[in-house]
Amino acid sequence: MRRIAVLTSGGDAPGMNAAVRAVVRAADARGIEPYGVRDGFAGLIQGRIEPMGARSVSGILHLGGTVLGTARSPQFRTTEGRREALTHLDRAEIEGLVVIGGDGSFRGADALSREGHVRVAGIPGTIDNDLSGTDFTLGFDTAVNTALELIDRIRDTAASHQRLFFVEVMGRKSGWLALYCGLAGGATEALVPERPTDIPLLRQRVLHSFELGKRFCIVVVAEGDDAGGAYSVAERVAEGTDLDYRVTTLGHVQRGGPPNMRDRILGALLGDAAVTALAEGADRVMVGLRRGEIVRTPLERTWTHIDRIPEDLLELMDRLAR
Repeated sequence: MRRIAVLTSGGDAPGMNAAVRAVVRAADARGIEPYGVRDGFAGLIQGRIEPMGARSVSGILHLGGTVLGTARSPQFRTTEGRREALTHLDRAEIEGLVVIGGDGSFRGADALSREGHVRVAGIPGTIDNDLSGTDFTLGFDTAVNTALELIDRIRDTAASHQRLFFVEVMGRKSGWLALYCGLAGGATEALVPERPTDIPLLRQRVLHSFELGKRFCIVVVAEGDDAGGAYSVAERVAEGTDLDYRVTTLGHVQRGGPPNMRDRILGALLGDAAVTALAEGADRVMVGLRRGEIVRTPLERTWTHIDRIPEDLLELMDRLAR
């Protein structure tokens, strides 16, 4: 393999730049020419493919977001759009493509490889932690810790006023972020899309906590919870009670900021592993980390087989919420 390109796609996640850096330098170390694609698949359709080198990725390891940029591309979902992208890859003589993103990005990469002559490898980059084939996705750990720092601050004011707080975190289809924030933040409950929300039971649990002498209650709500967002849940829980509550939506602050140590190391490991996979002839695989070992998972499996939140973690949340 002579040339490899890398792009970032979908929502940005802390650690993407660490992975880009690793891809470029790992390719360079193997004598493979590294290229970067600006603004994801949209940039690929526009032919925005640029040569990169070891020095071009200096000083990006600690940066949040993605220096390559990312963008939505409805055009790439069409056969014509992918054909245009393949034309630009062929002109640049790119033989391998590393795609850093989530399941939507991997669907596009899989289609691109099937329709053209470029081999692809995926790196799981999403704060939702919702891809099969890896224990944790790139950006998840940093996002949890960012949200946790804010929840810790909210706890201070909640305890001062003996108040109930509902904190909404990201997660339209996945509750990993909400559950980990709830467990690590000492929340009374974490509401996740994977489990139906029982409003009367939640109300009872909150009231019981205050009756036991607790000075604060925090309920973490994933944005995709079946009972609605944090505002809707708060109104329904407080209905018919004297509960003094507030709602905080953390929003996109969870995506930003420097990646922590774990995501920097994960980006380095997976970036190098993706280049290795392509150099060894692999195609349409995602590289991940399972129990400390690098593994390869067929791209299609990453969206057809969903790793659900372990039931024992949900049960642990229930036991510790007192």
